[in-house]
Amino acid sequence: MKLEVITTEDGSHSIFNKELNESYHSKFGAINESMVVFINSGFRQLLHKKKLNILEIGFGTGLNALLTGNIAIENQIEVNYYSIEPFPILPEIYNQLNYPELLNKKEDDGLFRKLHEVGWNKLYIINDHFSITKLNLKLEDTELNQNFFDLVYYDAFSPEVQAQLWTQSIFEKIYNSMSQGGIFTTYSAKGSVRRNLIQSGFKTERIPGPKGKREIIRAVKLNV
Repeated sequence: MKLEVITTEDGSHSIFNKELNESYHSKFGAINESMVVFINSGFRQLLHKKKLNILEIGFGTGLNALLTGNIAIENQIEVNYYSIEPFPILPEIYNQLNYPELLNKKEDDGLFRKLHEVGWNKLYIINDHFSITKLNLKLEDTELNQNFFDLVYYDAFSPEVQAQLWTQSIFEKIYNSMSQGGIFTTYSAKGSVRRNLIQSGFKTERIPGPKGKREIIRAVKLNV
């Protein structure tokens, strides 16, 4: 992959994939986007639980995992984090990223580096509040536990670039892997994405998005 580290509007880095002509985060702010779309709209809605199983589609820069790990420590929540990423970035790329410096979390004890340096396809206990299993697979090829995940961060490349990951059949797979009342959140607000989520069984809502994006989609697996 031809990747370039770029600086977004809030000062945080992202990665631009020249082959796909698409960046890993919003140009208006990588940290801001992750906080609004995944942390505030997803993780913070479930802080009343003391143990969470989280699935992320697209480990990418590791930013979502880093933010989740930091907040898990702050709130004394036990997080089991699973992330699917078929194309991991290399050390020469992730070593350039400035998230630890910007977030300045002394308690993370080198969390960002640990998240990238642990191996793939195996459970790693990072600290008392955060464990991670990174799966070096395509979502289409991954077997997911049924009725297991409390929260899903859907952070794949856009439907325009990876249409195969935004289909009803993929969302049905995600739906079946989630626990009752589980939350699914994504940056996309496309009508086709919302329709496919609804057809898969989710109850969806459009909620305010981060800077540069009026709306995003949050969905819930309701009791049936």
